[in-house]
Amino acid sequence: MTATSPRRLLTLGINASFHDSAAALMVDGEVIAAAEEERFTRVKHGKRPVPFTAWELPYHAIDFCLKEAGATLADLSHVAYSFDPRRFLGDRAPDGRFTLPLQPSDFEAGPWENPWDPLFAAYVMSAPRLLTDAVPHHLRKRFAGVRHADAPYRWHFVPHHLCHQASAFLAAPFSSCAVMTLDGRGEQASTCYGRYRDHRYEALGEVHVPHSLGLLYERVTSHLGFLHSSDEYKVMAMAALGTPRYADLLREHLVVDADGQYRNLPLDLTARFGPARVPGSAMAEPYLDLAASLQDVLEETALQLAVWLRERTGEDRLAMAGGVALNCVMNSRLRDAGIFREVWVQPAAGDAGTALGAALWVDARARAGESGDTGIAIDAATDAATATTGGAKDGATDGGVLLAERRWQMDHAYLGPAYSDEEIEALLQWAQLRYRKVENVAVETAALLARNKIIGWFQGRMEFGPRALGARSLLASPVDPAMQARLNELKDREDFRPVAPAVNREDLADWFEPADANGGESPFMLFVYNVKPGRGERIPSALHTDRTARVQTVDAATNPVFHDLLQAVGERTGVPVLVNTSFNVRGEPIVGTPKAALEAFFSTPLDALVIGSFILEK
Repeated sequence: MTATSPRRLLTLGINASFHDSAAALMVDGEVIAAAEEERFTRVKHGKRPVPFTAWELPYHAIDFCLKEAGATLADLSHVAYSFDPRRFLGDRAPDGRFTLPLQPSDFEAGPWENPWDPLFAAYVMSAPRLLTDAVPHHLRKRFAGVRHADAPYRWHFVPHHLCHQASAFLAAPFSSCAVMTLDGRGEQASTCYGRYRDHRYEALGEVHVPHSLGLLYERVTSHLGFLHSSDEYKVMAMAALGTPRYADLLREHLVVDADGQYRNLPLDLTARFGPARVPGSAMAEPYLDLAASLQDVLEETALQLAVWLRERTGEDRLAMAGGVALNCVMNSRLRDAGIFREVWVQPAAGDAGTALGAALWVDARARAGESGDTGIAIDAATDAATATTGGAKDGATDGGVLLAERRWQMDHAYLGPAYSDEEIEALLQWAQLRYRKVENVAVETAALLARNKIIGWFQGRMEFGPRALGARSLLASPVDPAMQARLNELKDREDFRPVAPAVNREDLADWFEPADANGGESPFMLFVYNVKPGRGERIPSALHTDRTARVQTVDAATNPVFHDLLQAVGERTGVPVLVNTSFNVRGEPIVGTPKAALEAFFSTPLDALVIGSFILEK
């Protein structure tokens, strides 16, 4: 940058308070990078969501984002953190002080929800200092030269659910829409509503903890013997195997009120549904039925909330985020109900996506300002936009908060790191591995897949969010009925878990329905489809027990290599569909680097690894 060049507006978004630590970076209104910390540290979800991990920032993900921009910490204009400790503290620390016991578990919670909350709040409040002072030694290059006391950027604590909301309406392909966030919890809120129109965001209400659809789903997940804040997607898969005979019991404890409000009444799961399942034990019928009942009640509640929001906003499009919005069965029921003409879900709908939402919000507020010194205006607008007390009538009434005109929308999730053929080959040679370089990766890989091989597929930029979308995937042909069992055995995961089909966008209507839903595309694997009559027999391993499939549509413009592969597979086998599951094994994150891909390849019964232009076979 020359002396006369204008300073770029660099906005870094950070999620670190709970789980799925992540970072995202915007430059002059466009997202150029986003990644989750787990892909670098190999710790699933980045960390467990307990109070004493709140100090851990996603340093590796931040380092990657800065590298992608050719920047250092000193070049940033704004840092946006997706949690507001002031909202969390409330009036419990009016002078900035509170008691912090040395052994929190030995004390009563007092005014706190639990005795660990003061430690959690202290760590979050310290995040600006931790960003500059606690950087791992091997990453200091891009963080050097910045001290907290004289940091050149402005720091913003942005409310958690506002970040979820922004990650939806500022990324969706809509110029106006209703917005709904369904989550476990933020500072206070668990569910949030808004409207985006004419470059303005208007908050329309929120539901507060302890009332929470996400926390209810977490509690049942734990009761069913899985890890909460991690394994909820397994419960969704289980639901297809059960009968919702407990739905009425659950409805008694989840009451939907007016104005988008609902209440979770006290519920003793053991007293009502029997003892909790021991992890790893048999999946007995009552557990399957409880999962089915929970899923039914969740979907019904989401529909009721959506009907209210449609009437409240007058909008015919819906943008969604929050961890509950990763429930693709619920999303599909919303899509098919016809309440909204289109439904778009943020692919990183969980907490990782709040890093993106924080950056989007602060960037849009900064570019809407009249001067470069916009920190006070941004904070004031953030407070005004989210100053709701739970009822829709308490939302903003002045037309909402003005935002800058959008310069970016989320057409794909390929925002992570990529590796060149030179980098990959250097690693292969260093490791003394046998490999071959090919001219046409799609054609060569299609030949392997046609021979019923399971492929580790590592191409291009890594996905942002929990879904593998053809950049860090395990791929196989769906023609063999035994393939789903082979993949589940390879990944050491439960037998009932389905795998998802990937199909080129132009071939969707030939294999699945409703093919016209959401514009005939599902690029983020967040909706389920029915297989068309007569087609299921040809792709048995792509279907769940209920004959549905969580489809990913592939576009030549956003992932040309994967698109070419699907086309080549179709030409060779007559079935242009592949089953696609994440490139990882149980308990580990999706692979993020060539080294992690090699480790997964050699520690599992994978048949081949296609990494860049290179193929390794066993």
